[in-house]
Amino acid sequence: MSVTELKQALPDHAKDIRLNLSSVLKTEGAPGLSQEQIYGTALASAYAADNVAFARQVESLVAEQADEATTNAAKAAASIMAMNNVYYRFLHLVEDEEYGRMPAKLRMNVIGRPGVDKTDFELYCLAVSAINGCGLCVQNHEKVLRQAGLGREAIQSAVRIAAVINAAATTTRFAA
Repeated sequence: MSVTELKQALPDHAKDIRLNLSSVLKTEGAPGLSQEQIYGTALASAYAADNVAFARQVESLVAEQADEATTNAAKAAASIMAMNNVYYRFLHLVEDEEYGRMPAKLRMNVIGRPGVDKTDFELYCLAVSAINGCGLCVQNHEKVLRQAGLGREAIQSAVRIAAVINAAATTTRFAA
């Protein structure tokens, strides 16, 4: 599958999403990110967007460029953030510091050993957390990325990819 084919699946009312897909999936449209980071972020975002058919299309798009480790890390980011985003959004929303002092007692080993570069995995987690709407996780992943030396432009690029992939997944879910 190509970006053109992915765009063609979108109806006319989603012309802006089509144009944005053309942009954010290339290094010129995602400043600060490598093509591998772009594809890993797009894939993690597609897994988080709750549209299996669209996720398969994105898998097909990145298949020749993303290796198995990147694909597995994208799946792991979507999976672990599905859990963490619920738990940490709860902590944030209840505004009770006592919960924050309690151990989470949730296994999160993949964050320490994701199978890809730690910065890349953090990008994937940031994108998924943005889609899932967990402010606490977004703040923490952004902070880790900045500490790792990523600039604001690269971080913004990852969130833009998440936004466009999420919009495309939503559009194709109800387009038929």
